[in-house]
Amino acid sequence: MTELNIPTMAELLAKEKEPEILFWVGCAGSFDDRAKKITKDFCKILNAVGIEFAILGQEEACTGDPARRAGNEFLFQMMALQNITTLNGYNIKKIVTTCPHCFNTLKNEYPELGGNYEVVHHSQLLQELIDSGKLKMQGGGTFKGKKITFHDSCYLGRANGIYEAPRAVLQQLDADLVEMKRCKTKGLCCGAGGAQMFKEEEKGEQRINQLRTIDMMESGAEVVAAACPFCMTMLSDGLKEKEHQAEVLDLAEIIVSQNQL
Repeated sequence: MTELNIPTMAELLAKEKEPEILFWVGCAGSFDDRAKKITKDFCKILNAVGIEFAILGQEEACTGDPARRAGNEFLFQMMALQNITTLNGYNIKKIVTTCPHCFNTLKNEYPELGGNYEVVHHSQLLQELIDSGKLKMQGGGTFKGKKITFHDSCYLGRANGIYEAPRAVLQQLDADLVEMKRCKTKGLCCGAGGAQMFKEEEKGEQRINQLRTIDMMESGAEVVAAACPFCMTMLSDGLKEKEHQAEVLDLAEIIVSQNQL
């Protein structure tokens, strides 16, 4: 993150400073090449609006979400307690993350182990920045006249009831927001949830991401907006398999492209 001038919590502590927000990068955002682009674009937005933030850097470990979903409760608690010790040591109050899996775990599952923080997903923060006028979307641009659909991540939507924030961001574009037939409370999983991303799939007639690909194609969308790195992988793979030209982009990528940040 040196090219974007992003400090770590340790570096700020040495200067006796505290950030406004801790950006929880997550495993995908740190190591997956596709998700790393989302991480960088989100940081560009935070820098552009003047939000003081920091990351944990090498002190950040996996939240333990995949371990708990796969049934390894001991490993989950071990990883969670390690993170909570780090977060509490820095007196962290507010966390933002681009991953709904991290968001759900930090927000809803860490409190029972002593980790109490205000946790927001980046779609919520982006909506707040737009509503407050701190982030202004340029007219015209890359997405003018295009059909865009939004895929509801399970941990953002059904698990936490966040449906309108990402759509409010997309509605700022000169584009046509269309919905898939299965959306919001009836949205279909991309196929990666419940630790499925990290295990062999069970036998069946069709993969979940193939079913979701059909939904995307039937919507007629030229751009599929996502807000989860796991969904990004599954949706992109499904469209490639069908040789469909729709582009899958995270909300942060859409904003950076539109505003040329």
